[in-house]
Amino acid sequence: MGTHVTINLFLTGTELILSKGAMNPVSKLVLIDGNSIAYRAFFALPLLSNSSGVYTNAVYGFTTMLLKILEEEKPTHLLVAFDAGKTTFRHKDYQEYKGKREKTPVELSEQLPLIKEVLDAFGIRHFEMENYEADDIIGTLANLAEKQQVETLIISGDKDLLQLVRDHVHVLIPRKGLSDTVRYDKKAVDDRYGLTPEQIIDLKGLMGDPSDNIPGIPGVGEKTALKLLHQFSSVEEIIAHIDQISGKKLQEKVREHQEQALLSKKLATIYCDVPLEMNIDDLIYTGYHLEKVLEIFKRLEFKSLLERFAKDSDEAAVIDVKEVKYMMATEDNLEQLAPFFQLERLAVFVEATAENPHRAEAIAFALSNGEESVYIPVSLALHWPEFQEWLADPNRSKVVYDSKKSKILLENMGLDIHGMQFDVLLAAYLLDPSETQLELSDVTDKYLGHILPSDEEVYGKGAKRQILEGEALAQHLARKAQAIYQLCPVLQQEIESAGLRSLLHELEMPLALILAEMEQRGVKVDQDRLHELGEELKKTLDQLTEEIYDIAGTEFNLNSPKQLGEILFDKLGLPVLKKTKTGYSTSADVLEKLAPQHEIVEKILHYRQVGKLYSTYIEGLKKEIGADGKIHTQFHQTITATGRLSSAEPNLQNIPIRLEEGRRIRQIFVPSEEGWYMLAADYSQIELRVLAHLSEDAALQKAFQEDQDIHTQTAMDVFGVSKEEVTPLMRRQAKAVNFGIVYGISDFGLAQNLNIPRKEAKTFIDRYFATYPGVKRYMDEAVEKARRDGYVTTLFNRRRYLPDIHSSNYNVRSFAERTAMNTPIQGTAADIIKFAMLHLDKEMKEKELKSRLLLQVHDELVFEVPEDELDLMKQLVPEIMEGTISLSVPLKVDIHYGKNWYETK
Repeated sequence: MGTHVTINLFLTGTELILSKGAMNPVSKLVLIDGNSIAYRAFFALPLLSNSSGVYTNAVYGFTTMLLKILEEEKPTHLLVAFDAGKTTFRHKDYQEYKGKREKTPVELSEQLPLIKEVLDAFGIRHFEMENYEADDIIGTLANLAEKQQVETLIISGDKDLLQLVRDHVHVLIPRKGLSDTVRYDKKAVDDRYGLTPEQIIDLKGLMGDPSDNIPGIPGVGEKTALKLLHQFSSVEEIIAHIDQISGKKLQEKVREHQEQALLSKKLATIYCDVPLEMNIDDLIYTGYHLEKVLEIFKRLEFKSLLERFAKDSDEAAVIDVKEVKYMMATEDNLEQLAPFFQLERLAVFVEATAENPHRAEAIAFALSNGEESVYIPVSLALHWPEFQEWLADPNRSKVVYDSKKSKILLENMGLDIHGMQFDVLLAAYLLDPSETQLELSDVTDKYLGHILPSDEEVYGKGAKRQILEGEALAQHLARKAQAIYQLCPVLQQEIESAGLRSLLHELEMPLALILAEMEQRGVKVDQDRLHELGEELKKTLDQLTEEIYDIAGTEFNLNSPKQLGEILFDKLGLPVLKKTKTGYSTSADVLEKLAPQHEIVEKILHYRQVGKLYSTYIEGLKKEIGADGKIHTQFHQTITATGRLSSAEPNLQNIPIRLEEGRRIRQIFVPSEEGWYMLAADYSQIELRVLAHLSEDAALQKAFQEDQDIHTQTAMDVFGVSKEEVTPLMRRQAKAVNFGIVYGISDFGLAQNLNIPRKEAKTFIDRYFATYPGVKRYMDEAVEKARRDGYVTTLFNRRRYLPDIHSSNYNVRSFAERTAMNTPIQGTAADIIKFAMLHLDKEMKEKELKSRLLLQVHDELVFEVPEDELDLMKQLVPEIMEGTISLSVPLKVDIHYGKNWYETK
């Protein structure tokens, strides 16, 4: 059943409080300038994206401001207005109107459709109209509201809208970021400018507005414009009294540009008679659909908002499930169940107390032939030889959900499992890698219909989660096993039709077993060195603290944003870039912009980095060490849309290596045997090599075939200079664009990375494509293939579907196009290292080597190796990794070894 929540709605702290009741008459109208607030949100927050690579910072910022408005303003009527396009009626008067605006960053424009989806989920009306701007729509409605004496609040980052302020119409403008706002009524406008709201258009007429390319009178700024208006009241009055203007130079400027001033005033005037087919009563805000809000927050991965809103999802879903036939295994009926193990194929499912198999205990098993199921408590399974023999028999076909987790759980109990012929989780992931958080109930919903309730529906979630017992548990697990069995033939057929059989059976399923071994093996931690590093980081923190106090001239709480803000902005006088509700913003992006202006800022940034290292990787890793002195991370195969592996609990792929203190964290990871070595093998620039192969670009291929430094070579080609003339800056720019191209970087993204103007970044990208035309051709062809087929593939036929490639919305479509370009590159690189892991595992076992594979970190494999195998492994590992696939350019592997992981670099 859907939950529809109606106003009144308000937020207290972090809790969402809802009142379900009748709708109110018009008591407050809120009009939001959608483009303006989205723009502010985009630049107020760092560039964020979800696990699918969709940018979300503008959506998140917009949503949080929306919630603030609902909380504080409690509107009964609400509209968000957007600009419909680039051309409006103003262009007839002045073709250059808004002509000098930089193109909206793709990273922002892609998010506008998502913002509208959020508004739809919240039940908030949004509107745009060809030939008019959002300001005009807002002005028309505000004018109507004033006539009806309706209390109205306009929210925009554009001060042009101050001209709309009236007795009943106020304007709220964010000053810095999104939370620090100023409310303007008539008095506030007068206090700020000494003008009436109606005179704001005269102010714009005189001083112009560079952001809208409104010319005004050259040389007349705000101060001069206000002085003139305080004397003559309007542009027309000023023109009528030119001879009375003090200062001959200013007189001449006004006389020469009087027509331009009148035009500028006209351009700045918000049109309040847009022919809208709506009135204020049509803008009633009746509340939101909770399920829709939760669905979009889940898709965008807004975890904090999900937690806040999920508290109100208190209506249980109605589950329409079929009855399942099952028997509970007991000491008394084991002989009766024996024939079950003679069946050609069975589904087997093992339930555990937690998701992480290294921290969980198995509870019970369920077997199914698709029609009948058997429930087996763990206590019985551990003493039932026939069941254990069936599990361990490689000739007995088993269908499972998550073979890696199943293997780990069973082996932790001392049980073997072989003969896992089909993995429903891996099959479902290959068929649609965009579904990266799959539960068995999700897969069942998609392919069989809603016949299986989710664990959350059965067990509850969070602190309320409680595993059932007895008949209730038996029935749920029997239903799971039945679903797994029934899914097998359906997914098998889909896998065959999609040409994914080889990828499933020859890569992902064998790899799952290798990953299980790696996880169980774990990585040994030198706990003494971990303690020493912690002490060293503490000393660094103490030293940095003293240096910061010395520069500041006083002691203060470095971890208090309020006290830090007072030091930086009040005492040291640094420019205020952003404010928050509680004072000055001292966020990382603010400090990075201030760093060149004062030495204290660089030290504060360093202090924060070291502090994070200490809390996350010293204190954090201490908690992850098992009784065996090792850390057992989890490698996830089904999280990323490109096929890359990810690591969690803890994430050993994410240990920072840019900072020396971060690199030294790797010193704590050591071989588990005395006298052994750590050996690391890293693919060199594998994604660029894959790009050279896919694009067939002769210049790019030649650079790799001749073993050139690709970034230096790119700098030489793009800048047209010799090797000796390549500066460090040139190489850094070439490196940024080389790797950026792989990820579909835009001119905005490159400009941010290199801290250069967008125009310069665009020129650099254009030069790159002119130098490497094969790369441009490949990207165009990749997009065309995606349009034709609806998906793109890696060299190993891994698919990624792109349903948005045909979207009529330019921004949605452009994201899909970039994904079409970079997925084959990233996905092929991911497949190559996975196959390399399989080949290495096979070779090491055939040669009966004692060496062990411990970790996969992006393009790097980490082993522990006995001294007598070191020379062999130094030869064997790169030989197999470089020979995994034959490309038009050679694969190159860098290999290093040492007594700990740090020494392998």
